[in-house]
Amino acid sequence: MNPAIRERRSPLSPAGEGKGAWLAALELGARLLQDTTPLKGFDVYVVGFHCARDEPGMQMEAHHYCRVVNDDLLQCVIFDGNTREANLIGIEYIVSERLFGTLPDDERGYWHPHNFEILSGQLIAPGLPDAAEKAFLARLVNSYGKTWHTWHTGRHDGRPGDALPLGEPALMWSFNREGECDEALKRDRDAAMGLDPERKREQRRSLIGSADPQVGVDLLRDRFPGAVPVPGVVDVADAGPVTP
Repeated sequence: MNPAIRERRSPLSPAGEGKGAWLAALELGARLLQDTTPLKGFDVYVVGFHCARDEPGMQMEAHHYCRVVNDDLLQCVIFDGNTREANLIGIEYIVSERLFGTLPDDERGYWHPHNFEILSGQLIAPGLPDAAEKAFLARLVNSYGKTWHTWHTGRHDGRPGDALPLGEPALMWSFNREGECDEALKRDRDAAMGLDPERKREQRRSLIGSADPQVGVDLLRDRFPGAVPVPGVVDVADAGPVTP
């Protein structure tokens, strides 16, 4: 791991026993003889937070490892940490504003907006120099993500983590106002990884001018009374008519 990135371990160990000799031999043979081509390129690393769309009190830290397919599409695998022992907990597809605009109306409800995550400083690319991180995230302004979590391993939402992935996948959502994400969850991540979202927020102020109103910003507004909007994060329903 890049020494500039602090380790963030999974909050739990899965059910099951340790690796036997046969599994160690299989892993060694696989490394020598097999090709993991589809996994190559998942090397863009960002960490943020998700909540369940239908149960927003269920909140998780999400470590994304993404492959840039093209200028309009990223594919990400999501873990609950950044060490070798981290658990795979979900997937996310990220599309540009342009591609989102091609989706049918009934599909758009699955895709959450990203502007708050970027402009608030909550979404961070650990290890990247500030200028490179800002340039990358500038490409994600106005984008949308479709995220499914298959495993709730827990950390701060009051629920114990599950030792195995249980039940149906959960459609996840983004936070879109200050005060929606659990403060303990944020403090724990930031302290453990040495992250400074407030500094990131200041660095990204120049991106506010390129932020368009997005679909889904107000979806969970009534579930988080007292949450505070941030500049640049506006729901399309609140934006008013577009002037030519």
